Amino acid sequence: MNEKSRKTISLIKWIVITLFLLFALADAASWLLAARMRPAITRELKDLVLNSTDSLYSVKFSRVNTNFLFGNASVSDVEIIPDTVIYNKLVRLQRAPNNTYAVTVKKLTIRNFHPYQLWKGQRLRVDQLLFEHPKVVMTNKQLEFNEDRLPRPYKSPYAYISQFLKEISVQSIDLKDISFSYVNKNGDVPVTDSLNKLNISLKDWLIDAGSATDPGRFYLLKDVWINLSDYKYATPDSLYHIELNELSFRSSTGKLNVRKFGVIPRYGEMEFARVSGFAKDRFSILLNDIDLKGIDLPLYVRKQELLANEMNISNGYVSVFNNNELPSRGTVRMGKFPHQLLQSVKGLVTIHKLTLANLDLSYAEYDRESKMKGKITFENTSGTLLNVTNEAKAKAKNPVMQANLRSDMMGQGRLIVDFRFDLLSEKGAFSYKGELGHLDGPLLNRITKPLGMLQVKSGVVRKLSFDIAADENQAKGKLNFAYNDLSVTLLKKVEGKDWLVKQGLISMLANAMVINADNPDSKGNFITAKVDYKRNPTHSFFSFIWQSLFQGIKYTVGLSPQKQAEINKKIQQFEKLKTDRELRRQARERRKRG
Repeated sequence: MNEKSRKTISLIKWIVITLFLLFALADAASWLLAARMRPAITRELKDLVLNSTDSLYSVKFSRVNTNFLFGNASVSDVEIIPDTVIYNKLVRLQRAPNNTYAVTVKKLTIRNFHPYQLWKGQRLRVDQLLFEHPKVVMTNKQLEFNEDRLPRPYKSPYAYISQFLKEISVQSIDLKDISFSYVNKNGDVPVTDSLNKLNISLKDWLIDAGSATDPGRFYLLKDVWINLSDYKYATPDSLYHIELNELSFRSSTGKLNVRKFGVIPRYGEMEFARVSGFAKDRFSILLNDIDLKGIDLPLYVRKQELLANEMNISNGYVSVFNNNELPSRGTVRMGKFPHQLLQSVKGLVTIHKLTLANLDLSYAEYDRESKMKGKITFENTSGTLLNVTNEAKAKAKNPVMQANLRSDMMGQGRLIVDFRFDLLSEKGAFSYKGELGHLDGPLLNRITKPLGMLQVKSGVVRKLSFDIAADENQAKGKLNFAYNDLSVTLLKKVEGKDWLVKQGLISMLANAMVINADNPDSKGNFITAKVDYKRNPTHSFFSFIWQSLFQGIKYTVGLSPQKQAEINKKIQQFEKLKTDRELRRQARERRKRG
């Protein structure tokens, strides 16, 4: 090795050693500086939290570790605690917030606080505050004086930090894998809900001379990101699991997205009612795409009121089943219509427009008399709902919720139906009118056989239209049913047989004497049915709709109570003739033997 190479290696070695010593010296200096400044940092952190929150919150921690060389720090055993005495004082002064938060976390990591900018420009700029596995308890109490308050702090923290700094900013405050509890103290008894695996990122938090009044900020923040994955919750009655694959939200866009939301029954169709002990609607719901737009996050944080401009639900199904094998609980089901249930929701909800697309809806019953399940389906359902709300001011402005829906009934007949729900009616008043297009009559056997003991042998639905006004007690209106070539068979259940038996004679008499085979008939006469159906107060909303329309259909085809009574009278006469003929035959046999 020549002399020049040896000198080069020696130079490199001394450079490395020098750099190492300088690094060790800087690290030691950083440690020494951090050790000396730790009491001051601890004191200033506690004072900052206390002063910037109007003395409402205090912070506790066991240790602060700071590395000025790399601009990183950590705080251990952090507790952020609200002071109830101060809170009550702020309530009296009308300065208290609606929400208080208690936060505990084992370790808070501060990443890259840019020491040079802190020293040179008196600006503390942090890239990230990371809370890992924190426990957060949020307590909500609605306070009237906060009704129209802007999403800003009562007291700007800048008044305190301006003594030392020109600015404090944090690019991202990340709370990972939160155990979150929500305590609602607005009723007689506090109610607590909780969830886990929640992630929240608070973006661009800034304290400076103008941030507290910046209209583009939400409590000093530019944006809030929320994410929840693989959430599963068992309902209190243990009959369902609520499942959610993924939820994401950004406050800057006001958009919330939910992927695969499900209400999953824990028991099969027939077993569900047996576990419940009485006939009860069983819901099975799977919605693959839910989007909300224009969410007012400040309003939700302040009042837990969901206000959104638009909601879209697509690609899924809603299935309702009732096992009438068991007796009804006997409970009068008043106040259980959809718009009434909306009014009973604990939180306030207003969605200006709700859009549905590509949903399959179905309603089914197991009938105790026929021992069969009847089912009506509405495939490819789409449409819009307007003014979906339970908020008093919104209802005072517009008390009607509208639903305009389109669907393929039994997969074939195009159905268009419009609902109007009176949100202020104590009796649950609503109306529904619509029109059903071409449908092959035998398709209806899936519901008419099990639930109406009626088989459609042939027939074509040309057009079915209806206009009904209803409430919890009764449905009244009219129904027009145009059809051709109708022929039916009346059925009955016979003890010991697992199938329905055709009532041949009654069916023959019904088709010959009662059933209108065509409407309009060959002379052009068109029969319009009046609907006047009194609801069984234990029946569901879906059953009420179906039964009221079925009454009008039966009346149109001729199966009115009067006509059915007439058929029964003819049958009784026929049975008497048959019995008399048999008695005469037996008398003749006796005379022959005598």
